[in-house]
Amino acid sequence: MRLRRYGDVGQAFPIYITVVGGLLFLAFAYFAVGQAAANRNGAQTAADAAALAAAQDRRDQLAGAWVKDVLDPKKWPDIFEGNAEGLQPSCWRAHELAAQNDAQVLSCAPEGLRGFTVEVETNKSVGESVVPGTAERKSDASATAVIEALCDVEPPAEDAGPDVLPQLSCEDGKDWKLDPDDLDVLPEPEDLFDVHLADPQANDE
Repeated sequence: MRLRRYGDVGQAFPIYITVVGGLLFLAFAYFAVGQAAANRNGAQTAADAAALAAAQDRRDQLAGAWVKDVLDPKKWPDIFEGNAEGLQPSCWRAHELAAQNDAQVLSCAPEGLRGFTVEVETNKSVGESVVPGTAERKSDASATAVIEALCDVEPPAEDAGPDVLPQLSCEDGKDWKLDPDDLDVLPEPEDLFDVHLADPQANDE
C-alpha cells in the first residue's frame, strides 16, 4: 500500500508543476493586460486634456474678439459661431498638455469652427511581459473637444436708440444688458462659451 501511495505522489508531481506553471503564466498574462489597460488609459487622459486645452484657447480668443468688437453688434453672431478675425492657432496648447501627461501629439486639427480633434501617443511603451510584442508597443488615443455658445443675441427694441447694444440671454439664466457708456463689467469667457468633450458615440454615427 505504501509503495502504491508513493507512486501516486510521484505521478501527481509533474501534473502539479504543470498546473502551477499554467497559473503563473495566467497571472503574468493578466498583469500584462493590466499594464496595457493602464497605458491606454494614460493615452486617453492625455488626448482628453490636449483637446480640451486647444478648445479652451480658442474659446478665450473668441471671447477676446467679442470684447474687442463689443460696440459692433453686427459682428457678434459670427463670433458666437466661431468665426472671428485674427484668430491664432490653438494646437500649441494641445502639445503642451500632452507633454504634461507624458505623451506626444500625432495630429491636431480644427473640428469645424468650434472644436478640435487631437490624437496622441504615449511616450512610454507597455513594457516587457509574457505577451509578445509589448516591449516597444505604445498606446494611442484621440479625443474631440467642442465649443458651444451659451448666449443668444437679443436685438434691441425697434424704438431703441442707435447706440443701444443687444442683450445677451445666456443659458445660466443671466441676461447681460450692456451699456456702451459703462463696459467695466463684461462676461467672462466661461460665461459666453462652454468647452466640453464630444460624445464618442456621436462621432461614430
